[in-house]
Amino acid sequence: MNVYDSERMTDALAPHGYETTTELESADLVLLNTCHIREKASEKVFSELGRLNEIREARRANGQEMMIGVTGCVAQAEGEEIIRRAPDVDLVVGPQAYHRLPDLIAKATTRTRGLGAREAAAAATRSGLVDTDFPGAEKFEHLPLPRREATIARGLTAFLTVQEGCDKFCSFCVVPYTRGAEVSRPVEQVLREARGLVDAGVREITLLGQNVNAYHGHDAKGAVVGLGGLLHRLAEIDGLARLRYTTSHPTDMDDTLIAAHRDIAKLMPYLHLPVQSGSDAILKAMNRRHTIADYLKVIERVKAARPDMAMSGDFIVGFPGETDADFEQTLQIVREVGYASAYTFKYSIRPGTPGAGMDNQVPEALKTERLLRLQDLVTTQMRAFGAACVGRTLDVLLERKGRFPGQLGGRSPYLQAVHLEAPESLIGTVQPVEIVAAGNNSIQGKIVTDLESKSASLNVSIVAVA
Repeated sequence: MNVYDSERMTDALAPHGYETTTELESADLVLLNTCHIREKASEKVFSELGRLNEIREARRANGQEMMIGVTGCVAQAEGEEIIRRAPDVDLVVGPQAYHRLPDLIAKATTRTRGLGAREAAAAATRSGLVDTDFPGAEKFEHLPLPRREATIARGLTAFLTVQEGCDKFCSFCVVPYTRGAEVSRPVEQVLREARGLVDAGVREITLLGQNVNAYHGHDAKGAVVGLGGLLHRLAEIDGLARLRYTTSHPTDMDDTLIAAHRDIAKLMPYLHLPVQSGSDAILKAMNRRHTIADYLKVIERVKAARPDMAMSGDFIVGFPGETDADFEQTLQIVREVGYASAYTFKYSIRPGTPGAGMDNQVPEALKTERLLRLQDLVTTQMRAFGAACVGRTLDVLLERKGRFPGQLGGRSPYLQAVHLEAPESLIGTVQPVEIVAAGNNSIQGKIVTDLESKSASLNVSIVAVA
């Protein structure tokens, strides 16, 4: 979502004469787009601000200015503290106020020009340049649609936020406090943005939300549409080859969404469904609102609808009170599900969340030990999943030129990086690819010709008859 938000901020600023640069020293404006999920995120921001201020002073010595802004969830959570500790910051903007960036930048330029650092900070605060209001989905109504030229430059895949915020209040998570309550964009607004992306050459769209399968947008007739219904409407867009969505909560995997995996060929058979822990006791302490049995039933239903479904997940180790037995249950759920991919984290205290005040905090060394054991198991499963793909024919979206002459790179339905030899003219197409080898982080293949495809089908038929 931070990638998507950064792109939308760029789109909002483009009509005002801004364009992106890869050279920090040449930037007239630097925006730090921040995430508050992990511990010490704010300290990393202050460290980066110190480095940026040195660059700004060097520019000033040459008669050039640089404006610095902090955006995103750290800005939302610690806006006034940022201004207090880093008075050289020109503006602080929460994630719901990106559509106001051009006006805020204009104010900062006008009201702080020629002032000293502390006077500029005071002026910024007085003039409302710490903007961390929660105006719901207002920003989506005012942000311009993604620019065609920028979309073309960004490639064949794109993110599209359809939902923000969360009402679940997991005891380890800051999202409800930094992104607010669940808000869903109207169906027609999502479709309009998606069509614009496809018109600019995008072939795959990933729908985003902090709790994306809680989507409940209204259509043009005022009816409430869930994520399954939205996916059906998006699948009707000509030229769109693939759909994905992330991140989901197990309690919001309803029948319509599960059926969408069965009925929509464009919806990829890859589901990111975080469980966080394998222990019911820890899940209860996390306020996850589901048990392990509930989670496994959801996976069973999904795989019944789409037998080739691959699973991805999130895991937190070292949550307060986690015993050795609790952690062993986490390892067991990993073994039982068999993940194609997973994200693993040590629990980090987030100020203001219920978990921060819990007793029985797990020692850092024990967290690290458990994380390494979990990562070893997940890595083994990921490699096994890649090896199991060898010999299979997968549809691969060819996205770009590879590192070597004549090589192209793409993605499998399971988000695996795929490398193969093919002409550049095939970039942007989906091709049947026989997987011939699997590495640690990617798989290799060769395009299946029509003759090979028919031969493979004939072999399957013979085996089936036998």
